[in-house]
Amino acid sequence: MSVADNKKLLESIFSELSVGNSRPFVEAMADDFSWTVTGTTKWSKKYAGKSVVLCELFGTLTSRMDGRIKTIPDRFIAEGELVVVEAHGSNTTKSGKPYNNRYCFVFRVSAGKLKEVTEYLDTELVSSALAE
Repeated sequence: MSVADNKKLLESIFSELSVGNSRPFVEAMADDFSWTVTGTTKWSKKYAGKSVVLCELFGTLTSRMDGRIKTIPDRFIAEGELVVVEAHGSNTTKSGKPYNNRYCFVFRVSAGKLKEVTEYLDTELVSSALAE
């Protein structure tokens, strides 16, 4: 796929994520997809494998959110296999706390599939809003 195709794939995925539809995102993940959450929070680590991402990261996160998780894109930058997405959330936890984090995601796309992402975010907000 070309750089433009990679960027278009992420634009399409985030168009759906902005309204709480994660299906296109999940369908685009390669089986060996990995997600690295930066920082030193309880959430910070590398989640290796699509099933691990879906169960350990997404499963835990969705159990703490009220309604569908919405992540709204602000900017896309693409070069080679990499697509950088700046985005922000519009969410509330089940305990009523706002969870409107700001993100910088660095995705690697190969052969039309998402292979990995590194997520940069406000770790203090993660710790305060998503504490058990």
